[in-house]
Amino acid sequence: MCHGRGEIPISQTRHTGLPSTGKGLDLARHMTMQWNYPNELPVVEMREEILAAIRENPVVVVVSETGSGKTTQLPKMVAEALGENGGRIGCTQPRRIAAASVSKRVAEELKVPLGSYVGYQVRFEDKTSRETQIKFMTDGILLAETQGDRDLKQYEALIIDEAHERSLNIDFLLGYLKRLLGRRKDLKLIISSATLDAGAFAEFFSHAGNPAPVIEAPGRMFPVTEFFLPPFDDEDLPQHVSRAVDYLADGRAKR
Repeated sequence: MCHGRGEIPISQTRHTGLPSTGKGLDLARHMTMQWNYPNELPVVEMREEILAAIRENPVVVVVSETGSGKTTQLPKMVAEALGENGGRIGCTQPRRIAAASVSKRVAEELKVPLGSYVGYQVRFEDKTSRETQIKFMTDGILLAETQGDRDLKQYEALIIDEAHERSLNIDFLLGYLKRLLGRRKDLKLIISSATLDAGAFAEFFSHAGNPAPVIEAPGRMFPVTEFFLPPFDDEDLPQHVSRAVDYLADGRAKR
């Protein structure tokens, strides 16, 4: 049943693992979380299938085009799948701006202050705390953490988002995590990609001779139209960007 602004509410008490203060109901240790899933996002249609795959497999590959909501909704689904005693979830993004903006969006959806249950860490900025259970970060931050914690023991699950970009950091992380899964039998790994070429990821993370399951979520929510403006010889890059913004703002792209 849909509630409010087209959201699917799922309540669950999360135990954060923090020490008790001994003062009645300790909110730091017991937080009733409502997983508000906006049902207009295509990836939400696959929620039950994604939850089952996460619970039953060490590695899951989720494929969905840009605009499906996978970046904001997958961390909540992983937290729900891990259950009330689930540990910390690490979510990597290739860029700092994305890590910060996505964490703010997820915190808003869960109605929690940024830096509490949901936080982020990028270079020179750390908006996390001991309470943080969903931590967004750049892939470079996670790589740096392997230097001091080779088994990444603070995480029960990791989400590698935008894996299709195949940057040096992402490829190094995927190779590292494949070896780590041999030592961390309890670790859950979710690989998120915007392309349908997921077979390579599934084969690379084969378990007991079987490829990792691949879940294909519905495509992008909004159509994307490309417009090309002819360059001017005397125009530098900032001027070109400004002209493109003016073109869209004036509504000429709609005609």
